[in-house]
Amino acid sequence: MKLDIFSILRRAARHHPDKVALVDGDLRFTYSQVLDRTRGLARYLASQGIRPGDRVSIIDDNSHVFFESYFAAAALGAILNPLNTRLAAPEISAILSDSGSRFLIAGQRFTDLLKASPQEVLHTGEPYEQAIDSCAGDFQPAPTKEDDVAQLYYTSGTTGRPKGVMLTHKNVCLHAQAAIEELDLCGSDVWGHIAPMFHLADAWAAFAITLVGGCHIMVRRFDPEVVMRTIERERVTISNLIPTMLNLMTKHERVSDFDFSSLRVLLSGGAPIAPEVVRSTMQAFGCDYIQTYGMTETSPYLTVSILKKHLQSLPPDEQLVFKAKTGRPFKAVDLKVVDEKGAEVAPDEKQVGEIRVKGETVTPGYWNNPEETRAAFEDGWLCTGDLAVMDSEGYINIVDRKKDMIVTGGENVYSTEVENVLYLHPAVLEAAVFGVPDEKWGEAVRAAVVLKPGRAASPDEIIAFCRENLAAYKTPKQVDFIDELPKTGSGKISKKSLRESCRGIE
Repeated sequence: MKLDIFSILRRAARHHPDKVALVDGDLRFTYSQVLDRTRGLARYLASQGIRPGDRVSIIDDNSHVFFESYFAAAALGAILNPLNTRLAAPEISAILSDSGSRFLIAGQRFTDLLKASPQEVLHTGEPYEQAIDSCAGDFQPAPTKEDDVAQLYYTSGTTGRPKGVMLTHKNVCLHAQAAIEELDLCGSDVWGHIAPMFHLADAWAAFAITLVGGCHIMVRRFDPEVVMRTIERERVTISNLIPTMLNLMTKHERVSDFDFSSLRVLLSGGAPIAPEVVRSTMQAFGCDYIQTYGMTETSPYLTVSILKKHLQSLPPDEQLVFKAKTGRPFKAVDLKVVDEKGAEVAPDEKQVGEIRVKGETVTPGYWNNPEETRAAFEDGWLCTGDLAVMDSEGYINIVDRKKDMIVTGGENVYSTEVENVLYLHPAVLEAAVFGVPDEKWGEAVRAAVVLKPGRAASPDEIIAFCRENLAAYKTPKQVDFIDELPKTGSGKISKKSLRESCRGIE
């Protein structure tokens, strides 16, 4: 198979022309219709001067427009630059400038963010429909090479200025093929686009599900009840959600009111997940669960917690232990966990090291940033910055980001371990653990907690609960109750924001 993104859609339309490909609210399009619409968009962009290698940006909620833009840009040999919908106007301007974007596709609700943008803007709705209708007809795609850059994603910037991650046609297509094999994707699968499509936690499925001729269901923005209703109505079979989304759904007061019998598996990725959330997810939705781990730089998957064949006969509680782990290496990558000297750690679930990876789905580097590209790799291996342990079966378990590890009194505290205990407390809805400066210990462990509606608890009660389950040095010294944890645009908890808010308070 030719490794270019537009060929995926053309192949699906050839084999499944009359099959419903995409549902977006009341709109339903077959694969032949989606192909025609995508060709119209590509012809329109070409009429606006977009040529191979040009950057086309998009900011929109999950929609048919987002889906069509991924394939239209690829058909032109252009580079699609998805924008995080939760960014502020100056942040968007900085990305548009850094990427050298020449054109912008924008949802109607983002108009105010784009007032200062010099790019030509095509708004969704009637202007978008008129544009593609005016350019209907056949379209000859631009010749592309598999190593041509197809997509440009800017990292969330939690450690500094966002970097533009380049992904090639080969990166995207080989990841789609590996995901199909790993997850047993097939034409009867109905994918719920619930996590944001500007983020690879969801975007990879636009290509993998299309490759097998499955159906795409758009959920514009995350709302627990809307998502559950959509799963029931559209008979969704599979989706990948951020752990915070799963947690809010499983603890929703109406979760038992919906029919989830169509689901065969739910995946989560984007952040570590507490075992208690895994257990409640499987109970609430009555389906299998797979933990995933990946990075924008790796298209994204690096591991999946799919059980090896000989582990599938274990009792359910023992299976859960593996399902809640970060997982075994994804088929498309080589992965190792190394200590500070570069030696691989012992598979004893105790020795902590950094995850490093290489493979055909790994980015060639950062846009116009050779220094950061060189710093990210060592001897051809991408240094992820994630700290993990490995077991005797080859499953890894992330314990923290390097930047999030707390060093208190010379002892290392991994925030996920403390968070997993906090999630066991019956009053806790969400929790995040982070380090704050401390004159005596260097850093002190601090927790931010969101309580379940109608539940009460005191900081002393939460601290005492942790002390019963953790060593004293791992126990939070302070617990803050807040209404909502700050999130990045992809739905991850922003510990950077929590640390900054604490500095502001103190």
